[in-house]
Amino acid sequence: MTRISIVSPCFNEEENVEACHATVAKLFAPDGPLGKYEREHIFADNASEDGTVAILRHLAAADPCLKVILNSRNFGPFRSNFNALRYATGDAVLVFLPVDLQDPPELIPEMVRHWESGIEIVAGARANREETWALRTCRSIFYRIVSTLSEFEVPENVGEFQLIDRKVWAVVVSHDDQYPFIRGIIASAGFRRLILPYTWRARKRGISKNNVLRLVDQGMNGIFSFTSAPMRLSSFLGFGIASLSLIYAIVTVLLGLIAPSLAPRGTLTIIVALFFFSGVQLMFIGILGEYITAIHAQVRRGPMVVERERINIETPPSNSTHNR
Repeated sequence: MTRISIVSPCFNEEENVEACHATVAKLFAPDGPLGKYEREHIFADNASEDGTVAILRHLAAADPCLKVILNSRNFGPFRSNFNALRYATGDAVLVFLPVDLQDPPELIPEMVRHWESGIEIVAGARANREETWALRTCRSIFYRIVSTLSEFEVPENVGEFQLIDRKVWAVVVSHDDQYPFIRGIIASAGFRRLILPYTWRARKRGISKNNVLRLVDQGMNGIFSFTSAPMRLSSFLGFGIASLSLIYAIVTVLLGLIAPSLAPRGTLTIIVALFFFSGVQLMFIGILGEYITAIHAQVRRGPMVVERERINIETPPSNSTHNR
């Protein structure tokens, strides 16, 4: 029987995990739209401090299709998601289904139909978002920056809510990255892709665990993971500023010789120039620091995720040396 794997990371989601499990199970029920497929639903818990783990244990005891990975601490959503992805055994894999169901599970049957027709990546695009104007604007700016700077096409409004073929999955999990930007990895793999627009719904229960600092961190990781454009832009900008400064110096000297009254003078010009160039230097150092930080994480070769326990999982993960 053809198997469909679904990955759902979670952290302090006791109000949502049971509903998420039941919704997916209903899709794969004998009379459901995916009744002819075998289900594999993998939950990756990021050391929840509420009753999430107890609920997952209870559900896994009654449902062998439900698999659970319990992390030793909170390793962040991307690392936890990628680590769980490596345990998927399905012929097709839904990379990410949030337990709060903001990405609609009812779209999964349509994704599967397109996959069966030969599409290797069926990606959901958040065409509409039930969130504040400020967040929508920030996300739109982020997607445009990533798409513009990347050396390959990163579809706008496409997150990790994507159904990928097994061959695409093999390419994705082969990446040895300490902070994987999963949607970028999928986009870089190529293959045939179809984008399905949908409405990203507001949460019905609980609160989001992503704060502004985490969103900024994830955004910076997405920008610096797949492009050297920021470093090249810094080089060009530095060259341009140096050229303008040289021209300014030549003009100042000439004016001082030809028309002293027109030559700029005073400490104000010096102070403004000093602070301007100091800011530019700090910006360049910050960009360089982002790349050095990424290199440092890769060189140290620590485990991406440390697992405390696995439930209903016997097969070792793909590329298991990443988690040794």
